[in-house]
Amino acid sequence: MAASSTSENHGESGGSGRGRRRARRLVIIAGAALAEAIPVWRRGYGVGGNVIVRCHKGHLFTTIWVPGASVKSIRLGPRRIQWCPVGRHWSLVTLVRKSDLSARELRKASGNKDVRVP
Repeated sequence: MAASSTSENHGESGGSGRGRRRARRLVIIAGAALAEAIPVWRRGYGVGGNVIVRCHKGHLFTTIWVPGASVKSIRLGPRRIQWCPVGRHWSLVTLVRKSDLSARELRKASGNKDVRVP
């Protein structure tokens, strides 16, 4: 009997240790997402969902921008390396404030959408 109670106790402590590690990972992931989202939001850019970006050649297009995550781009803080659907090239893209664009630029950006895979 003593052997079975020892293994049960060991199993319980191992499970809670895993739970703490999992919780710690979630806190780190959430913190990383907030570390990117808060400064971007405070500067007046859209955060999450469809946003307007400009590639290094000046092309405007909309993309899905999720703070702390990327599937189709390489994150570099507030910038990303991503495929530009307008110029058909890989480029460093940055967020653009809608308020900084003219009505014509807004229409142009809205008409150019990248691949919808987030």
